[in-house]
Amino acid sequence: MDTKQSIVADEALKLARQVADDQSVEVLEVRLLGRGKGALLRVTIDRSGGVTLDDCERFSRSLGLLLEAEDSLQGPYNLEVSSPGLDRPLTALKDFERHKGKLVRIITKDKIDNQNFFLGRIIGITADIIQLDINGKERNIPFDNISRARLEIEIK
Repeated sequence: MDTKQSIVADEALKLARQVADDQSVEVLEVRLLGRGKGALLRVTIDRSGGVTLDDCERFSRSLGLLLEAEDSLQGPYNLEVSSPGLDRPLTALKDFERHKGKLVRIITKDKIDNQNFFLGRIIGITADIIQLDINGKERNIPFDNISRARLEIEIK
């Protein structure tokens, strides 16, 4: 994403957070993809207990009106609002805390013991360390070393 796209995405995030506050949801992610007629503004929202299709539609209408009023995105774009799904990304410490006990896939920026892919169950969060149980062994991963993290879908 270039600088102009980054500025537009930051402005869209501010507006999305305003809508989220009004509708009691949380904005997990705002991404601006592409340029010109093919531009896509993707917003992912959630709340404790999950969001419904109606929540996404209501959020989309409100944010769309606000974006038009502010003229934040010059030119045509498509707005997509969705829930994070079962394999939701974990982007903040509170996400890890909320999903303690669940299976997670983590990719680190820098290798830890010659690996940067970890699959384990979240057993704790202390300071800025995510504690995982990986096959019965505890592994500590610094939060600031996490590149990407997602919940794993578990079928029981």
